[in-house]
Amino acid sequence: MGLKTLGGEKLMRGSMVSRSRMKLWIIRATTSVLLWTCLVQLTALGEMWGPRVLKGWPSCFLQESAAALDVKLFPEVPARVLPPKRVYKNNGYLMVSCNGGLNQMRAAICDMVVIARYLNVTLVVPELDKTSFWADPSEFQDIFDVDHFITSLRDEVRILKELPPRPKRRVELGMSYTMPPISWSDISYYRDQILPLIQKYKVVHLNRTDARLANNGQPLELQKLRCRVNFSALKFTTQIEELGRRVIKLLRRNGPFLVLHLRYEMDMLAFSGCTQGCNSEEVDELTRMRYAYPWWKEKIINSELKRKDGLCPLTPEETALTLRALDIDHDIQIYIAAGEIYGGERRMASLAAAYPKLVRKETLLESSDLRYFQNHSSQMAALDYLVSLESDIFVPTYDGNMAKVVEGHRRTILLDRRFLVELIDQYNNGSLTWDEFSTAVKEAHAGRMGNPTKRLMIPDRPKEEDYFYANPEECLRPSDEQLSSI
Repeated sequence: MGLKTLGGEKLMRGSMVSRSRMKLWIIRATTSVLLWTCLVQLTALGEMWGPRVLKGWPSCFLQESAAALDVKLFPEVPARVLPPKRVYKNNGYLMVSCNGGLNQMRAAICDMVVIARYLNVTLVVPELDKTSFWADPSEFQDIFDVDHFITSLRDEVRILKELPPRPKRRVELGMSYTMPPISWSDISYYRDQILPLIQKYKVVHLNRTDARLANNGQPLELQKLRCRVNFSALKFTTQIEELGRRVIKLLRRNGPFLVLHLRYEMDMLAFSGCTQGCNSEEVDELTRMRYAYPWWKEKIINSELKRKDGLCPLTPEETALTLRALDIDHDIQIYIAAGEIYGGERRMASLAAAYPKLVRKETLLESSDLRYFQNHSSQMAALDYLVSLESDIFVPTYDGNMAKVVEGHRRTILLDRRFLVELIDQYNNGSLTWDEFSTAVKEAHAGRMGNPTKRLMIPDRPKEEDYFYANPEECLRPSDEQLSSI
């Protein structure tokens, strides 16, 4: 009996131990399942809201509390509504290499979008000029918001960041076609001459883009698309936009400001052959530069004759006299939207004496703010462009590409350089008193203060007619007075 009792007790103790181990195993298994469940929830929430949020949250919580936190701490941001994709049969791929400075390339990009849309082809994001005088290595995405550019135009044309593999391989094997289109061409030229090449080679590369589409005579929907690309699709990068806003804010703290697009840099003078006020050493230097660039076709230039014809940019000295004659307040801030002025402080002395509040982006910002923009002239020009749009007064001293494109956005004082240099010479030689000079300048510019005008068309001389992007009248909403007269 004693042996049976002892054996029974051992069996009972073994059974109890087994049950305890089983309970412990069940508890551990259940805990593991719960922990894994929490981990999965945290991972899912982490993917939605990011690691910053999870740092302050408990390790486990109910879905109801998560929903409450979502409502309280993370208000829903409305999703950006994208235009529907335009569906069309793709006739091939168009690659383009832009040439010139920022604003010349900007206008060219607008034209290339229109051409791609009209031909029903796919446009590859344009390549920017890296070989011109400025030698700016910037890519498209360094200056413009490339994703916005692509998505905002998806209802018009398909745009890709790069060629797909098969057409890319054709390019690598030399099976594509490269050419410069004819300047100032009608859209029918691209339909009749370029489209057959795209259909034959699948990929066509246009290696020149400046002024390749005529200003006038294009279908209204294409003219409006040019405006849409320029005014809406071509946004600068966030970095450029934010720095531009900071410059504008710094200027606004001190009241109204005038932007002076003083186109008196070395490249402009060498290209144009305008040497008014330069010494003999400077004239020689500019001449050497002009001959050094083969794509600057005009080599022998009569500076004085060109100046009298109004084809030279105003000098800083001529600009100072003009602003004073127009009664521009001497206490106003003047932001110089330009690169390095040729001749430096010596040439800027009279302008600085007349208007002591001269500023530049380099004087408003810390050097650290501009460190990423150094040696990137197009990015620096983008800053000047943004500031110019927001200025109280915009005055260009030459009708270059930036002046024209900015003029298409806002009211601009358009200086009559031919008439001005004649008046300035008369004033300097004593033929006119200051009052006579000032009165004549104001009278000559009474109708040149940015009022809406009809774009001048010269069918046989497109270079001499008004530039589309300087006066995109097809895109401007008529005033009530104009509407009532229709």
